[in-house]
Amino acid sequence: MTTIFVGNLSFQTTESEVRNLFERYGRVTTVRLMTERASGSPRGFAFVNMPGMEDAEEAIARLHGNSLGGRSMTVNEARDRDEAKPLGATTGRRSALLDSL
Repeated sequence: MTTIFVGNLSFQTTESEVRNLFERYGRVTTVRLMTERASGSPRGFAFVNMPGMEDAEEAIARLHGNSLGGRSMTVNEARDRDEAKPLGATTGRRSALLDSL
């Protein structure tokens, strides 16, 4: 299973629009349009799950930079949350480099 990050989406973009776009390249198991917890307002990005790695790679290659709803999408393989955080962001502590000075 490959999870794909889709960014820079219009706030009017629907789940079915994203699903239809990615289904051109293979089977899509889930589409999650992310929203603000408190208000439910769209956050402008989504995650798409595709079971086939080759299908996902083709979708990423063909859709990155393409327009949906008048906006140029960012499309790439999603990273784990821990990979996406800067050093020291998870603990709230100073970096080991600063501690050694």
